[in-house]
Amino acid sequence: MSQPMKGVKILEIAQYTFVPAAAAVLSDWGAEVIKVEPAETGDAQRGIVYVLGLNALEPGGSFFPIMEGPNRNKRSIGLDLSKPESRAVVEALIREADVFLTNYLPRLRTKFGIELEDVRRINPDIIYVRGSGFGARGPEADSGGYDSTAFWARAGSAAHVTPPDSDALCAMPTGAYGDNLGGMTIAGGIAAALYKRATTGEPSVVDVSLFGVGAWAMQFAINLSMVVGGPLNELGNPRGVGSKNPLSASYKTSDDRWVMLTMLQPGRFWPGFVELIGRPELATDERFDSAQKLMDNAPIAVRELAATIRQQPYDHWVKLFETMEGPWAPVQEAWDIANDPQLRANGLIATVIDADGKERELVTSPVQFDETPQGLKRAPLFAEHTDEILAEIGLSEEQIIDLKIAGAVT
Repeated sequence: MSQPMKGVKILEIAQYTFVPAAAAVLSDWGAEVIKVEPAETGDAQRGIVYVLGLNALEPGGSFFPIMEGPNRNKRSIGLDLSKPESRAVVEALIREADVFLTNYLPRLRTKFGIELEDVRRINPDIIYVRGSGFGARGPEADSGGYDSTAFWARAGSAAHVTPPDSDALCAMPTGAYGDNLGGMTIAGGIAAALYKRATTGEPSVVDVSLFGVGAWAMQFAINLSMVVGGPLNELGNPRGVGSKNPLSASYKTSDDRWVMLTMLQPGRFWPGFVELIGRPELATDERFDSAQKLMDNAPIAVRELAATIRQQPYDHWVKLFETMEGPWAPVQEAWDIANDPQLRANGLIATVIDADGKERELVTSPVQFDETPQGLKRAPLFAEHTDEILAEIGLSEEQIIDLKIAGAVT
């Protein structure tokens, strides 16, 4: 297996998904990650029992998907950073690390002695990485944020997917949606910082915010708004997929599923498409018999296509469209994606063995090296590797027992 990050040591003092997901990606690429969890409770995400109304923990089992995704391959140590006795352990771990990764807010970083200057005093060559809600500078640098607030709502995605006449704001499509995208972004930043250090000897400070990741995802609309000098809704229909092109739109099937067409050259694809769906007369219809007429009469064409596609179920259209030249996609749900043969053919679903010895599967991070799928190991149980890690930094059994008695480690 190709592991370009093999030999890189990462110390993660972070919770939830956004920043831990970055270390998970790097661990997929071969990095060794030690995850520091609060000594009494562990990562706060371990306490999230329900996600999207579903039980997030299999009854009677140890497999916890909300933790497995952003924490696979890591080792966990339970450490109370507020205890003076834990300081020597923290410093030993910092001394051995190439990368220090955190999403703790400034006030907690200061309280626990893990601010940039604290960490660099111990290890001047370390790459220091901060994941935040709203960035490291400005009036909200000390404000917390989740992907639902900083990425989805504030950075514009929520407004731009919610229909103007909706009574409710559209929610993110799944939990940790922006967190996972942000984690991949942080991983890329760390990779660049490691390259810089290898070529110049200079360590970097890397900052990534959920707000910034959200703005990057929305950059086309944001950039366009700055060109026109005002809100995009003044242009008429900023969300208008298919507003001038009936072959760039989504259509509902008879069983209330959807298919998405994205053929950006309607004149080229129109004759073949309407023949495929059993409406060849639309190719010579005087309203649609040229690319310009098709665009001018797009709302009418959309109604014609919608009525036809609404007559058959999702599976019918998916099978039929497999023979089609133009770009399209089935609008899949989570279970469809888990069983998508194309995803599996590329090794983007991997098998792991959980703590109970049961075979499980997880989505891998999307980057592969040398055409080799990633191999994954399960996420650690809370503080599973505490004794092992403490022994590696040179502590004796007696010293480890003393730390446990003091409540500094779990």
